[in-house]
Amino acid sequence: MAPAKRDYYEVLGVSRGASLEEIKKAYRKLAVQFHPDKNPGHVEAEERFKEISEAYEVLSDAGKRQQYDQFGHRAFGPGAGGFGFGGIDLEEALRTFMGAFGGGGTIFDNFFGGGGRGREKAGGAARGADLRFDLEIDFEEAVLGSERELTLPILQECGACKGTGAAPGSKRETCRRCNGLGMTVASNGFFQIRQACSACGGSGETIAQPCRECRGEGRVKVRSTLSLKIPAGVETGSRLRLAGKGEGGVRGGEAGDLYVVLHVKPHELFQRRDEDIFIEWPIPFHVAALGGEVEVPTLQGYVPLKIPAGTQSGTLFRLKGKGVAGGKVFRSGDQHVRVVIEPPARLSGKQKEFLRQLADSFTEDNHPQTARLRKLAETFYEHKKVMGK
Repeated sequence: MAPAKRDYYEVLGVSRGASLEEIKKAYRKLAVQFHPDKNPGHVEAEERFKEISEAYEVLSDAGKRQQYDQFGHRAFGPGAGGFGFGGIDLEEALRTFMGAFGGGGTIFDNFFGGGGRGREKAGGAARGADLRFDLEIDFEEAVLGSERELTLPILQECGACKGTGAAPGSKRETCRRCNGLGMTVASNGFFQIRQACSACGGSGETIAQPCRECRGEGRVKVRSTLSLKIPAGVETGSRLRLAGKGEGGVRGGEAGDLYVVLHVKPHELFQRRDEDIFIEWPIPFHVAALGGEVEVPTLQGYVPLKIPAGTQSGTLFRLKGKGVAGGKVFRSGDQHVRVVIEPPARLSGKQKEFLRQLADSFTEDNHPQTARLRKLAETFYEHKKVMGK
């Protein structure tokens, strides 16, 4: 048994006496919140989006709303020419969304994925779709900035017909079936159902002599080479917009935009966290013991780092202003250096003998950390003995 449908007014959160403007406002707010592009992979959000769109389809149409107010969901049950008990599918819900927002334009900038096609008004121009391209870049490119050339297959306005779809010397004509409205009306019992005209595909115009170059589509697929400037400080998820470099418009409509989403490869030495850089760097044991200075790599080059006498492995030092520049904040980040004491390798016989003599001269005072931890262990064993364990 199918679950009971919620009241359409309840779905949109409006009263039964709400005006059309109030219904539109409520729908737009909810549709943006639950749009699939803003909730990828969330099945519940998609179902909510379809439910909101179905409610709006009915309540925004005066005739359908009147029938719903009188008969409720029964007005659109099987055989009534409505949605049926299964509701509308995602494709229909997305068409409703595009219609409510006028298609393309700024609302789709918020969803930046490709597929936000411009809405085509009957007989008029239509904006091209915004496109998304995912680009993997090296760590160096992300923190220092670079330039890339991209070659992409993109639909562009046909040069032969200037996007009209009609052969040179001919023109588009008003569709005789829908008289240029782009929609036809079919009666089904009590209702009149509007649908896109099958003769002109909803454009309101037909082509007697289609352009041979684009076969009447008004656009052709070409391989376009674009120059992309990657600013310093970008990170994984950063989005670069190339205005007018998306799909070409239809019948003189403006082109969509291209959004390049960046994915930064990890680096073996430098680790990034926001604008700060973290590295681990080895220091000789004698420098850790006696103190001294070592050269440490940064994004800008090697810099000296002072090591105090008695430095322990794992000590963290900060190099102020040596992190990433040009990121989210208006200052350079810092670099954090965790030093790791590196024992000498491949010792000669003479070196080994010297180290043995040195080791024999050490006392507990030379290893205070070992002495402290040993005392904690002995205290534990004393308590264990008292407990009889």
